[in-house]
Amino acid sequence: MLDFAANNAGDALSPRTTEATPGNDRTLLDAYSNAVIDVTERVGPAVVRVETGPKVKTPRERAGLGSGIIISPDGLVLTNSHVVGSSKEIRLRDTEGFVTDAHVLGVDPDTDLALLRADGARDLPYASLGDSKQLRRGQLVVAIGNPLGFESTVTAGVVSALGRSIRSVSGRTIEDVIQTDAALNPGNSGGPLVSSNSQVIGINTAIINGAQGICFAVASNTAQFVLSEIIRHGYVRRAFIGVAGQTAPIPRRHAVLAGVDNKMGALLAQIEPDSPAARAGLLPGDVVIKLDGIDINGVDDLIRALDRDRIDRTLAMDVLRLGRLRAIDIHPIERKPAK
Repeated sequence: MLDFAANNAGDALSPRTTEATPGNDRTLLDAYSNAVIDVTERVGPAVVRVETGPKVKTPRERAGLGSGIIISPDGLVLTNSHVVGSSKEIRLRDTEGFVTDAHVLGVDPDTDLALLRADGARDLPYASLGDSKQLRRGQLVVAIGNPLGFESTVTAGVVSALGRSIRSVSGRTIEDVIQTDAALNPGNSGGPLVSSNSQVIGINTAIINGAQGICFAVASNTAQFVLSEIIRHGYVRRAFIGVAGQTAPIPRRHAVLAGVDNKMGALLAQIEPDSPAARAGLLPGDVVIKLDGIDINGVDDLIRALDRDRIDRTLAMDVLRLGRLRAIDIHPIERKPAK
């Protein structure tokens, strides 16, 4: 038990010992604390609070709240697409309390990322995106954001795992996700996950309710790709064939008859009229097992294979139809951007 009673021994302490100075305090901090302080001082000013919805709200209206990170001095801000949603009114509040309006340059629900630009751009503090491929498990990371409305909150932890996959709001799988035990709460979404050298290596995106120390961030390399696509095209380009399907097991007798090793495939449930799939002759009930030389072991593999590099190319597709292997040529087109 701590004793808060007066201690006469303290009277014997010299003024030199009791005097607290910033320099003395800093020397008492360990290397871990110094690293977190350094990251906070360097990256903290570039973290903004993202508010959505009308400035004057009715009792029935609730404002959206999240975080964002400024990545260029002219006001480019990365955040989560679920923070922005479909809101047409967005405001950014920095650590000094300055508020500015912002507009959306592009969103990508498939990776839960959005790119904003602050109106009335000025010489803003910004952070650099690092190379998430250089991360190692156990590496120190710092999360900065506005959880539950508490602004400029800093938490620290380690990289718990790399290469995770989580499901986005669009149903597509987000690949190469970073798992961390840095404490995150609602409001941290869109804020940066920062390495000890003050580089943004992830955008915080998800937590598991009821679990402690299991949080996820979209890797900075994914963010770099999305950022470049939005700046160039206004959206992320992906291929489209016009099917709906699900992962399904392949009966062993069908695999043996067709001479394939796949245990799972992408079972097509619906074919959109006048789509590349319809024009190629695909039918509901077909099971896709290979596309452009890539083994397809489920619907996630099929979605992953339909990237921008396969737009407007004729691709070879192997499907099982009634247990028999068929080779089909399909010509994906560019998927329409999300509204």
